[in-house]
Amino acid sequence: MATDYDAPRKTDDDSESIEALKERVPDKLSGSVDSEDADNPSGFELPGADLSDIELDVVVLPAQEDEFTCIECFLVKHRTQIDHETSVGAVCVECAA
Repeated sequence: MATDYDAPRKTDDDSESIEALKERVPDKLSGSVDSEDADNPSGFELPGADLSDIELDVVVLPAQEDEFTCIECFLVKHRTQIDHETSVGAVCVECAA
């Protein structure tokens, strides 16, 4: 059976009154303030703050066989990105442009 996606859709929820919908929505002006931000529970970090006591765990992988480090931008790129090689090392396509 073909469906007309442009036709307006009616459901049982469409018959609800605006008052009923307003009762379901919490009042934004009720005065309750969420004091803790879910994205940043520890608060805001100020520029120049002492972060020397924070430890970061980062795994650094050496360059793989199919990668090279561009001598212009010093980024590790795939071998397919080599434009040309000099006596010092390889230059990527972006830096050669």
